[in-house]
Amino acid sequence: MNKRNTTFLTMTLGLLSTVVFSQEAQQQVEMADAMRESGKIYVVVAVLCTVFLGIVLYLISIDRKVSRLESKMKDNK
Repeated sequence: MNKRNTTFLTMTLGLLSTVVFSQEAQQQVEMADAMRESGKIYVVVAVLCTVFLGIVLYLISIDRKVSRLESKMKDNK
């Protein structure tokens, strides 16, 4: 494909995705309002925070293990 076709395709797909995301954003706001009214949004936030904290703690533990292994490798040389 030449440069003109590639540019046209990129612009068309960019505009199409903007339209789709704007429609989805309106639906998501309505869903968030409904969840906030029923109090379920706090459960969602708590679960997301718990998952994020778990991932961070897991990465910290992996980093410590890798650091220990690296120091053992240096000592053995």
